[in-house]
Amino acid sequence: MSTLEIDVGDIRPVSVAFTADELVVTLADGRRIAIPLAWYPRLRDADTAARGRFELMPMGIHWPELDEDLGIAGMLRGRPGT
Repeated sequence: MSTLEIDVGDIRPVSVAFTADELVVTLADGRRIAIPLAWYPRLRDADTAARGRFELMPMGIHWPELDEDLGIAGMLRGRPGT
């Protein structure tokens, strides 16, 4: 059996922004991921100030006040939050 290795690049998040309908995350390798806010109800329903209080982690983003954690790998797979 062989193993396929894929270089996914540097997926560390370096910035987070919001549009009216999307969460936009910029990765260390320059890619930008835009995800519908509808996929993340806690973020969608939060006010601007609460959305702005996040922590960048090596593999994701954490909003302590909102009890929301998003992993970059899941975002890249295009899977809605639960």
